[in-house]
Amino acid sequence: MFTGLVEGLGIVAQVATEGAGIRLSIAPPIDLRDGCALGDSVAINGCCLTVVEIAPSHWVFQAGPETLAKTGLGSLAPGARVNLERSLSVNGRLGGHFVQGHVDGTGRVEQVLASGEWVTIWFGVPAALARQMVPKGSVAVDGVSLTLVDVERERFSVALIPHTLDVTTLGLRQPGDTVNIETDILAKYVEKLLRPE
Repeated sequence: MFTGLVEGLGIVAQVATEGAGIRLSIAPPIDLRDGCALGDSVAINGCCLTVVEIAPSHWVFQAGPETLAKTGLGSLAPGARVNLERSLSVNGRLGGHFVQGHVDGTGRVEQVLASGEWVTIWFGVPAALARQMVPKGSVAVDGVSLTLVDVERERFSVALIPHTLDVTTLGLRQPGDTVNIETDILAKYVEKLLRPE
């Protein structure tokens, strides 16, 4: 379980094909390097992966076919920046919303609209994902907990404060970029309960 509050930006050190999956080496920021153990869960751009190896300068993860099909992790290249968040501890503060790290699909940046230091971003998504969103509800975009502003049939918008733009990859996003989307778990349960059998 995660909160959607990014702890730091990591840098992709290496991406290696491993059967039908990939082996991903991420260099975390210096202040996070001692805070991870073998077997820990870490959200990388919102996707929960297990630490399978730890080296002095990087953490190693494996991503299988299902993860690669549902997320944008397969398109990462060395040098890319990624959002990192370690799993929530039982006594931790929940400052965002409950994020599982189970990405539902990908979206695409449609528009980046600046207003002074603030930015509104519109993301295009499949209608099935937009159906699980409501204005003022929560969504995780690349692992960042955000409040939805407007929701349409196949797109939604969020308003980003300068801090979020500075400490996450969302400040680097441009039209056409792919992002990982996780809708709110409550919306998924409500949709299933209301769906005719």
